[in-house]
Amino acid sequence: MSENKKRDLIGAIKEKGKTLEAEMSFFDHIDVLRKHLLRALLVVVLLTAGAFWFSDFIFNELIMGPKNPNFWTYRMMCKMAEAWPSLIGSDFCITHIDAKIINTEMAGQFTLQINACVMVGIALGIPYILFEIWLFVKPALHANERKSASSFVTFASVLFFIGILFGYYIVCPLSVNFLTNFTVSPDIENTFTISSYLSSVATLTIGSGIIFQLPVVIYILSKFGIMTPAFMRSTRRYAAVVILIIAAVVTPTPDILTMLVVALPLFILYELSIFISANIERKRNKELYGVAKIKKS
Repeated sequence: MSENKKRDLIGAIKEKGKTLEAEMSFFDHIDVLRKHLLRALLVVVLLTAGAFWFSDFIFNELIMGPKNPNFWTYRMMCKMAEAWPSLIGSDFCITHIDAKIINTEMAGQFTLQINACVMVGIALGIPYILFEIWLFVKPALHANERKSASSFVTFASVLFFIGILFGYYIVCPLSVNFLTNFTVSPDIENTFTISSYLSSVATLTIGSGIIFQLPVVIYILSKFGIMTPAFMRSTRRYAAVVILIIAAVVTPTPDILTMLVVALPLFILYELSIFISANIERKRNKELYGVAKIKKS
């Protein structure tokens, strides 16, 4: 065999070895990810099973709470109307919610119990799910990146639960009150299925928790250099319009005050995201300046 053929054969063997090594590395990562997801799923299942012990409280107090005129939000709205009658008006006080909720499926109430407990299990399991994601990503980060992102789980979990509380106590009751009392004709009676009601409560509550992850998303995008504070500042006016549209869609109430109550936290989140992005850019520029200074010396 000639020397050229030997070199080609050796090169082909090396390339094949590198390909096999890369494939094994890829499948190893998939296997690790599978283990993290299985552990997260196990925790969600355990939390869901635990939620069944409190299913009466979850259904009667949590799920049906926004439909009850004695709900905390409605009581606070009535107190505000009493304290500032000239500013807010008596219509701001909600004393009744005319809506009839029915079940149209044979297994509807059983499915409702399961879905409600699963929803609670997922919501309570979010911190551990984020922790498993952090454990999966952590080995691929540098030491300084690990240090800067060490509080990722805590920060994201706190924002999620603040969003959950905001959605449950502000967005959900305002939307439920408007949608249940809204009619296009007095001849049409509002009667809702329990699945539709549960879907609305879950979407508004968990959706608010997801929306409150905006600073986390901006942090990740800023780390990759995709998002910059200059861009966010220049598009602030457009972001304000988008936020007001989101507030109008999420809370389809006719008064401006309610829409502003929902929009205010979103404005705060946007400004917080600008601050986070600017802080990341400042640290990146400082590191680049230090590297350039070392090279010059």
